[in-house]
Amino acid sequence: MSQPPDDRHTTLQELKGRVAAFVAERDWQQFHTPKNLSMSIAIEAAELMEHFQWLTVEASRNLAPEALAQIGEELADIVIYSLSLANTLNLDLAQTVQAKMAKNIRKYPAEKVKGKSHKYTWYEGKEES
Repeated sequence: MSQPPDDRHTTLQELKGRVAAFVAERDWQQFHTPKNLSMSIAIEAAELMEHFQWLTVEASRNLAPEALAQIGEELADIVIYSLSLANTLNLDLAQTVQAKMAKNIRKYPAEKVKGKSHKYTWYEGKEES
């Protein structure tokens, strides 16, 4: 019996392959330029923000199932366009994310920033408190 497609059993490469096949079957590579895909990610991110626009912090954490489903679809659109952009630019997302996380760890050392939300430049030259 095969595993259901979920985060525990689906690789990034599998997702990238599904997106690439979807695009190829429709001959959309001609439209999936880095410019267009980056714009599509921003547009979908704005659509995601619309769902939270007038909610309180508490309400944003306690979403109705229908709202959560709609939000999931917007997030999926962002991920799909992101995977397509990675395909178009031949980026290895696992390597790219790992490298960025290593950079973030250096920029935001836990002992210095724990419980704080400032941009990394705010911490530069400051003593630990």
